[in-house]
Amino acid sequence: MDFLPEDLQQYLESHTRDEGDVLKALERETYLKVLMPTMVSGHVQGQTLRMLSRMINPKYILEIGTFTGYSGICLSDGLQAGGKLITLDINEELESMVRGYFKKAGVESKIDYMIGNAVDIIPKLNYTFDLVFIDADKENYSRYYDLVWPKLKPGGYIIADNVLWSGKVVIPKPDKDTRAIMAFNDKVQADTRVDNVMIPQRDGIMVIRKKEDQ
Repeated sequence: MDFLPEDLQQYLESHTRDEGDVLKALERETYLKVLMPTMVSGHVQGQTLRMLSRMINPKYILEIGTFTGYSGICLSDGLQAGGKLITLDINEELESMVRGYFKKAGVESKIDYMIGNAVDIIPKLNYTFDLVFIDADKENYSRYYDLVWPKLKPGGYIIADNVLWSGKVVIPKPDKDTRAIMAFNDKVQADTRVDNVMIPQRDGIMVIRKKEDQ
């Protein structure tokens, strides 16, 4: 979901680093073949994730919600040498497509792609993460936040997508998913253990930093 007028969106894209042929092909195939293709990060948000990852320079990244792999490819660009991105998704039907694009992008050795329920997988992961990206089912955002907290290093970051939820967070009588997003946003805002900023890019992203003394 883009909130900017089309001409301004085009200007924004024209002044953002080119995404490259592999990501262009991945986005195109996502729109041609996959249900709910607007879930793909796309050019500007993908480059935002890439930039944030390069700024943080993480050793280990956890991504909750792989979809077709676009955001994972972008995030993996900021990894330290020998670093790893662990990406989780429950939809096994997309596995072949995702693995194919990880290979085309030359990042398959840096990514551990796991199929299954993130709620079950996260407690079993033996990593301390520098960066976590949450972009999965909205109902479980708060649960994912709690599950990853003990595995996030002090000074580490959580980035949550879709926190504006097509603008529904400010309308009367929100539906179930909207209420879940609103509860997550309120939870983060009230959490004294973090610093946070909500950025109105695309469908909204929340950048959350775990304080050093936590």
